Amino acid sequence: MAATAECDVVMAATEPELLEDEDAKREAESFKEQGNAYYAKKDYNEAYNYYTKAIDMCPNNASYYGNRAATLMMLGRFREALGDAQQSVRLDDSFVRFKNANAVMEYEKIAEVDFEKRDFRKVVFCMDRALEFAPACHRFKILKAECLAMLGRYPEAQFVASDILRMDSTNADALYVRGLCLYYEDCIEKAVQFFVQALRMAPDHEKACVACRNAKALKAKKEDGNKAFKEGNYKLAYELYTEALGIDPNNIKTNAKLYCNRGTVNSK
Repeated sequence: MAATAECDVVMAATEPELLEDEDAKREAESFKEQGNAYYAKKDYNEAYNYYTKAIDMCPNNASYYGNRAATLMMLGRFREALGDAQQSVRLDDSFVRFKNANAVMEYEKIAEVDFEKRDFRKVVFCMDRALEFAPACHRFKILKAECLAMLGRYPEAQFVASDILRMDSTNADALYVRGLCLYYEDCIEKAVQFFVQALRMAPDHEKACVACRNAKALKAKKEDGNKAFKEGNYKLAYELYTEALGIDPNNIKTNAKLYCNRGTVNSK
């Protein structure tokens, strides 16, 4: 009798635990399915939230970490994605879908070095490869667009920036790239408007700040040079055009006009 009573006590404690475990699995699966639905709609932030809820309910399910790793890659959070991918493999060594995280991080590292070297074609190549794995990553798109602008491929750069702004009109990086394209196409007043807007969204945006300062200085020097020329003060006009040419050697279109103006001054 004593043994039977003891057995009854054990059964009473175990059955609710099994039920709770099954309830947790069902709830976790529900969270995963909701995450899948948001992922399919490209709402990666919500997908991440629901995959995280699934992991909290069942932290030993490899597929949940794999799903969250894929979502983190789409959000451009590759170090976190790699951590989740590694955890999924630790739980199930056959779960190796996300080795791509290492490849993406390598492309990102190479691109950073090449950007400093001003090898913009190489950066575009690296970003194209990275975007094959993470097509929704705004950071990679922006870096590609900025390099396209530096290469003079303005329509392509504008298209990328405009596509991001359709989804997020407050994206300071995309506003900066739009301004950069206009600036290099000698539409300086419009460019300044975009730089100012970018700085409203992100006051510490260093590139937008430098570009805005250069654009305003270039416009002012060119106008002062034109004024001096019209007034017949050719020596001053020459000096002002020369100063303008020193502001930004990358602005080929505006500088071409400045060289033409300075040539006219010299002929006088």
